[in-house]
Amino acid sequence: MVLVNVLLYLVSFFFIWIGAGLIVSSTSNFAKKLRLSSFTVSFLLLGILTSTPEFSVGIQAVADHNPGIFVGNLLGGIIVIFLFIIPLLAIFGNGISLKHELDKKHLIASIGVILAPSVVVLDKRVTNLEGFILVFMYFILAFLVQRKNGLFDRENSSLLNKKAYSYKDILKVFLGVAIVFISSTIIVDKTTYFADLFNISAFYVGLIIVSLGTNIPEMSIAVRSVIEGKRDIAMGDYLGSASANTLLFGIFTFLNDGEVLTVNNFIATFIFIGSALTFFYYFSRTKNFISRTNGFILLGIYVLFVFFELVGK
Repeated sequence: MVLVNVLLYLVSFFFIWIGAGLIVSSTSNFAKKLRLSSFTVSFLLLGILTSTPEFSVGIQAVADHNPGIFVGNLLGGIIVIFLFIIPLLAIFGNGISLKHELDKKHLIASIGVILAPSVVVLDKRVTNLEGFILVFMYFILAFLVQRKNGLFDRENSSLLNKKAYSYKDILKVFLGVAIVFISSTIIVDKTTYFADLFNISAFYVGLIIVSLGTNIPEMSIAVRSVIEGKRDIAMGDYLGSASANTLLFGIFTFLNDGEVLTVNNFIATFIFIGSALTFFYYFSRTKNFISRTNGFILLGIYVLFVFFELVGK
């Protein structure tokens, strides 16, 4: 019985890879046809669509009255992006350049939005007011990014060009969303099963395991970059996805009616998240480059994080 559940768990993550791939490829096609800013599309559109797994897992977690899964998943996703995915890209891509279209002020604002969910959980309780603030912060950031790059400027008439929208790509997006949603339903169910089986908090399962699976879209972007020999990364993909986690956190708080969270030892998780964002800011503003050595250092911090959470849970 346990083996069957393990297989279902792994197969579900595989199908999330398939579904997310359909979503990402179709969205990329839209961006090319519409001739939009790659950074803006990555941040606003890909950032949301590559968070489809997180959204699906969160909806299922709320429906099952198990908020610990979505809390751990969304917070763990931040660590996965900045201490696992980007470092792996640096290691296997022999270093990566951090090219972006955000000035210092906008980058700090982005990091602030990404860090916000970690702050509101420190007292082990998230209220509806805090959920509203998280959603508000995301939309303010999205407005600032859009205004800087002019996605919805009146001069940008390409958005109204029907020929730029392929029915095939639209169907792929819907199919991808359906696959991800069904797979996420199974993942939440099996996460609860394994948490009960091994007497582990659903929060920690979401923080360490589910967060890896739901960030498969971001991993696929990294893998393609290495395979195609592109050392430059679109920072919008990662900043947008991490920022979208804040939006989702606020939404799920509303749906869950601001339930009190009883999470042990969260201060350590907060420190790791803060460290991840601090390193990222340092590299992006001073060096604009993450070397292979830096990648190993960041990955080492991720391994330390996993070890610390498992031992100190």
